[in-house]
Amino acid sequence: MAVKKTIRAAVFPVAGRGTRFLPATKACPKEMLPVVDKPLIQYAVEEALEAGVEKLVFITGSSKRAIEDHFDADRELERALEESGKQDLLDCITNIVPPRAACIYIRQPVPLGLGHAVLCARPAVGDEPFYVHLADDLIKADMPCLEQMRRQYEQHGSSVIAVQPVPREQTGSYGIVAVDPERGGRKRITRIVEKPKPEAAPSNLAVVGRYVLTPRIFDKLEQTGRGAGGEIQLTDAIAELLADEAAYAYEFEGVRYDCGNKLGYLQANVEYAIDHPSLGGEFADYLAGFAAQLPKQRA
Repeated sequence: MAVKKTIRAAVFPVAGRGTRFLPATKACPKEMLPVVDKPLIQYAVEEALEAGVEKLVFITGSSKRAIEDHFDADRELERALEESGKQDLLDCITNIVPPRAACIYIRQPVPLGLGHAVLCARPAVGDEPFYVHLADDLIKADMPCLEQMRRQYEQHGSSVIAVQPVPREQTGSYGIVAVDPERGGRKRITRIVEKPKPEAAPSNLAVVGRYVLTPRIFDKLEQTGRGAGGEIQLTDAIAELLADEAAYAYEFEGVRYDCGNKLGYLQANVEYAIDHPSLGGEFADYLAGFAAQLPKQRA
């Protein structure tokens, strides 16, 4: 077994255009869409920081400057909030990224898919294990999902892929894994397939937007040709990795919201708003009253 190394970097592939949310994403990155009062990318960064990350590596595109601005200091705004005595608002914009963590931005020159985006991170990650976090997949959990996965990695030092059971008819929207159960409840991945038809899917365990990957994946990505959709698929590189080292599927604890589609995004906003410390009660009352009126409106 390889010597386990500390996971210090998280990679955020944020170069996609978010066409499902047009026209909202014409000028605003999809990762900057807010869930209540924080953008999706901030939830992602906070989850990574809670898992001990020191390097936040953003793989960006030409329309993503707003992400860099969000994590940069805004001295004029900070001064205005301080002078007006709005300390709570000042705190929420100055404490997003602690001094121990660094933001690194790498431009993906051409949109060649998730696998290519991850490969772009190699100069920043180096020869170490790392997280990949897709901000579209918002996971609400008592223990952050990446922290759960870090603990899994600590047990065996191998790649860990977050998975979730999905209805069989939805397998064509995900990477799907087949697993071989081992002692201790671990599920070693024996096969991974990108977006198989239901009748060809090896299981209904779908890969969702969290990974712990060993640095060997970079070599596999460099050798991976274009796959589904004409893109370099991370799934294909993981399939090649399985021939050299173990990788494990992990069914995380928590609720996942697929914020890459409008319904999932709306569901996340409603449920996060209900739990919001300052507006949750009032919003829940509003929803109860609104729900009572629905039959009348539909009639």
